Amino acid sequence: MSKSARSAAIPSSRRSPCPVACSLDLLGDRWTLLLIRDLFRGLTRYGEFLAAPEGIPTNILAERLERLETAGLIKSEPYQQNPPRYAYTLTPKGADLKPVLGSLAMWAIRHVPRTRADKELEAVLRG
Repeated sequence: MSKSARSAAIPSSRRSPCPVACSLDLLGDRWTLLLIRDLFRGLTRYGEFLAAPEGIPTNILAERLERLETAGLIKSEPYQQNPPRYAYTLTPKGADLKPVLGSLAMWAIRHVPRTRADKELEAVLRG
């Protein structure tokens, strides 16, 4: 990845030193926490992420995976050489988001009508 791509992947300036604002700069878009959720569920490949019911566009998926890897939340390992394909997994830094994801899910179950966790998400949050 080029230096300019890396700098685009992680905001170089922060809105403030507030930890909530800084976290949102990295995780606060529409798609990033859904990718983290899917990684906790055991999805590892590009096509698996595309098949999620939320329907992430391919260009956004590629950019988010790159951003998360640059930030050290995920790592990629090649599983095929030609064409090159990668499997993605959470790093310890990314795995530290589990209680955050769990709290967010529990808040939604309590306060957002018609929200429910499926069995896979419940297993992730319990385990």
